[in-house]
Formats: sequence, C-alpha cells, structure tokens
Amino acid sequence: MSNTFGTLFRLTSFGESHGAAIGGIIDGCPSGIEIDLEFIQNELNRRRPGQSSITTQRDESDEITFFSGIFEGKTTGTPIGFAILNTNQHSDDYNHLKDVYRPSHADYTYQMKYGTRDYRGGGRASARETIARVVAGAIAKLVLKQAGISITAYTSQIGPIKTSLLYQQLDLTQTETNSVRCPDQIIAKEMQTFIEQCKSEGDSIGGIVTCVIKGILVGLGEPIFDKLQARLAYAMLSINAVKGFDYGSGFECVSQKGSEVNDSFTIENEKVTTKTNFSGGIQGGISNGQDIYFRTVFKPTATISKSQQTIDTEKQLINLEAHGRHDPCVVPRAVPIIEAMAAMVTLDAYLLNKTHN
Repeated sequence: MSNTFGTLFRLTSFGESHGAAIGGIIDGCPSGIEIDLEFIQNELNRRRPGQSSITTQRDESDEITFFSGIFEGKTTGTPIGFAILNTNQHSDDYNHLKDVYRPSHADYTYQMKYGTRDYRGGGRASARETIARVVAGAIAKLVLKQAGISITAYTSQIGPIKTSLLYQQLDLTQTETNSVRCPDQIIAKEMQTFIEQCKSEGDSIGGIVTCVIKGILVGLGEPIFDKLQARLAYAMLSINAVKGFDYGSGFECVSQKGSEVNDSFTIENEKVTTKTNFSGGIQGGISNGQDIYFRTVFKPTATISKSQQTIDTEKQLINLEAHGRHDPCVVPRAVPIIEAMAAMVTLDAYLLNKTHN
C-alpha cells in the first residue's frame, strides 16, 4: 500500500531508477476529461534531467505512453495506465557503490528492511520515481482547471539566498524563465551562481519551494485526522530529500501575537472573506476560500563528490568519493513535483467534498 497515494483519486506507481521503466496506474479520475498530451509532456519536461547546467546530465527524453483509460482524447473513468521508458542508464557508474552505504541515503535502511537493495541510482529510492507523480499531477491539474483551481510553485530560497518578496508581489508567470525557477529575476541569478559554485566544489545545497493554490473552494478537507494541511504535509514529506513543511505564517508565527496573526472576517462584494491570510487558506483543517500557500524544505543532495567517511557492507570504515551524474541542488527540478502532489491532494479533497453534497 505504500506505493499507492490518494483516497478517491489514486496513483499506484512502479519502477526503479535503472529498471526498464517508471510508470503507474491512476484510478478514480472522472470521465470526460480532455487529455492534453502536450501539457502532460511539458510537465514531464520540467522535471526531466539534463535541462540545464545545474541539473544532472542524465539524458532522458521522458516520453510518456498511455495504455488505458483514455479514448478519443478523453478519460473514460477507468484506470489510466502509463509508462515512461528509462533509456539512458549508466549503471556501471554505480558499481563502486555496490557494497557501500552512502551517507544520508536510503542504502542502509533499505538493506536492513528488505535484505537486499538496488544500488544502481538508488533503485526505488531514487527521485526518478517521481515521474509517475508528475503524470498523475498533470491529469489532476486538467480536472481542477475545469473547477477554476490553479496550482503554481516556485523556488523561493537556495541556501542562504532567498527572495524577500511575498508570492502576491511576484509575477509567477516568470517562474519558468530561468533555470532555478525563481520568479524574482535578480535573486534567480544569485541562486544559479551559488549552485554552480557548490557544484564546482563537489558539494551540494538545499532550498525551499513555495506553492500557491488559487481558486480554491470553501469546505475542502476533513476534520481531525484528514485535515487538508495534514494531507498536504503527508504528500510533500513523501518526496525525496524533503525535510520540512509549513503553511500560512508557519514557523514564523511563533514570534507573533494572536492579535497580529488572527485573520479577521469581513464582507467584500457580498462574500465572506478575510482581511489577512496568515492561516494560509485553511482553518480547522478545512479550506476557507482564500489562497492556500505553503513551503517545502529540501535538504542538500546527499550524493556529492567530496570525500566522506562511511562504512561498507562488511562494516569497515572507508572514504567515499561518489561519481556519476547527480544534481548539485534538487530544488529547481522539484518545483513541478510539488505542484503535482498538491494537485493530487486538492483533487482528492475536491472529489471527497462532492460526496458530502
């Protein structure tokens, strides 16, 4: 069950980094949704490796093939099966890791849990698994678009470099105009320079992705254990390299008083709204109709070429200098993954809410 995500709109994914393919089955997608293949492929292109000098140079086209659930360009309501072939594996690059536990990787824990592991690129623990999420998220976006709901994420911080502008002050249409996916163009240049510096030093760096959900309805989310922010946090923390999540005023509110962060209700154009949105569009675990915004924190990429001490499968201390094709910073390529997971959570909540009405 750990390979399946969602309640009504569900994704089951399969595949490893150096296996034959990555793919999945999407169940619960409403029928009659027009499938924009160009849009879905573009979402995959945003995640794909080799797209700039600050990403891994693995050369994968990531072209998708659908096997079921779509007829004459529209969803049929039946399971949607799909796959993306792996065509550019350099498995020999990982031979030196066969008997080594890489620092801060899943090598040791997978070995202890399953008694075996695929050391080629991390196997199932590789971020390449997220391809299936991007496909499902793209389809979820197409469904949500009909309901007037949009989801946009962007890089807001790389290491110590961050934009001081709030999402309302940024032109989010500029996110895709640079390789770090930061709509603040001046800060984006500083971010890219910093990532390139880390790469030249054989090191890596982390950062933060901010995501905004607009056009949200009132009433999405369930009380107690399935609060909307809990489902979002669960989704984001399932992504490789994620170390933290907050929404609305988040961790920053600890230094503020209730009188400073309470969102006062008011009426605008005969509709209930709030004067501020420190709640991040969610109150009591249920959407209140305001923008939902949250941040996801990514750690520095675990694989670096700098020498690190670790152990091998014989429990001997060794020094490891990893080589191969790796991202010095995963944050820019994580932006479409964040959007995809947010889209799946939002659509799932939307469909669940319809069952209550």
